[in-house]
Amino acid sequence: MPQSNGTISFILNDREVSLSDIAPTTTLLDYLRLGRRLTGTKEGCAEGDCGACTVLVGRLAGDALVYESVNACIRFLGSLQATHVVTVEHLAGKDGTLHPVQQAMVDFHGSQCGFCTPGFVMSLYGLWLTNDDPSRAAIEKALQGNLCRCTGYEPIVRAAEAAAKERPSAIFDPITREREAITARLKALIPAETITIRQGENCLIVPADGDGLAAALAEHPGATVVAGSTDVGLWVTKQMRPINPVIFINGIAELQRIEETEAGLTIGAGVTYTAAFSALAKIHPGFGPLIDRIGGEQVRNMGTIGGNIANGSPIGDSPPPLIVLEATVTLSSTNGRRTLPLESFFIAYGKQDRQPGEFVESIFVPRLPAGDLFAAYKVSKRRDEDISALLGAFRLSVENGVVHSARVAFGGMAATPKRATTVESALIGKPWTEETIHAAQPAFETDYQPLTDWRATGEYRMLAAKNLLMRFFLESSGETAQLRRFEEAV
Repeated sequence: MPQSNGTISFILNDREVSLSDIAPTTTLLDYLRLGRRLTGTKEGCAEGDCGACTVLVGRLAGDALVYESVNACIRFLGSLQATHVVTVEHLAGKDGTLHPVQQAMVDFHGSQCGFCTPGFVMSLYGLWLTNDDPSRAAIEKALQGNLCRCTGYEPIVRAAEAAAKERPSAIFDPITREREAITARLKALIPAETITIRQGENCLIVPADGDGLAAALAEHPGATVVAGSTDVGLWVTKQMRPINPVIFINGIAELQRIEETEAGLTIGAGVTYTAAFSALAKIHPGFGPLIDRIGGEQVRNMGTIGGNIANGSPIGDSPPPLIVLEATVTLSSTNGRRTLPLESFFIAYGKQDRQPGEFVESIFVPRLPAGDLFAAYKVSKRRDEDISALLGAFRLSVENGVVHSARVAFGGMAATPKRATTVESALIGKPWTEETIHAAQPAFETDYQPLTDWRATGEYRMLAAKNLLMRFFLESSGETAQLRRFEEAV
């Protein structure tokens, strides 16, 4: 397998960094605080939940330079090749003049204890760069991944609204001022061949392309493949799990493609939730509200749909709706490619139909036939930035008032994302009425035997699954008044 000189190179604020002595599990947060003494980036939770460690990472998307907020506590240095890392220290002018986002936080008393403030500033800065007139909903979405125990958020929201109106000259803002130069510098850092850094037993691999990834996995079939690290990061910071050797794939261009055709949508395994949002919501509007509730903005900017599938978690948010939409997954290796239905990919808890050396290359999501009904519902303790207790997805076709076909799938109800085939059979051929729903609800008990854990009891999950079927009926039937009564009752 070809190797480069064994260095990870990126730009940190205004300086290029090249590192050749890093471990695969070294986080960006530790490097910033311990290695560079950039202590504005804080450690709060070390699991991508509180946002105190938020920084911006600029990456090339084709010829465009895109900046996104990310959690430095679960972002590994190995994933930063050819990126621009921006910390809170980079925002103010050289004379100490605060950036409009920072000044607004002062003016509107958006900081009290101050610990979380740099993370809020960086999330709002990311919004400031892309939206000069954000709605309150857009501001709240940008702050989903930032937690504060002091201010109650209202002063921070007012600061965001005020900062959006302040647009000093392009010379002042560091990203606006340097965007063209940074773009050129990052293009020069794109690797032409696989980067490999060995340090004792540690092995860090950054393939330049899909062929390099296949070759790396052929040589290291047991390697941990890392895309967004929103799961793997916690394996390291919370579980102290060994993940060596590690292959970082977030820079592989072939895995970033989104291709829309008349048949449907092909999504590369490296496409983040943020990048996939518009395309998925366009052909399947029911996907939009679901993606908005996957983690916070930082998690959506890092996490990938391909990683969510490859990880095989029974509570992953994307598999149930993709299963009911009859999505397929394409796996690749040095032996070639194979495609299989997504629902067949999940075999048992922690086990997927992936052979040694194979990796998830892409997911294909078909369009819905005209008239089909589709919805996905997430149930969690917190509305935002929380793991699902269960997630239900529903797809039906109704002809002349009778259910012609039905697909129902849940996460959080079994050891894998799983279809409710008995429920489907109870619906098909029956009139699409409330009576049919009541008659079909007991079939959930044949399809699932949900476990009790700290997120929910088995009894709660079963009741919620039955109620989500009723909700789907009420929404698809336009029974809005009855739906409000139903929601009030549960």
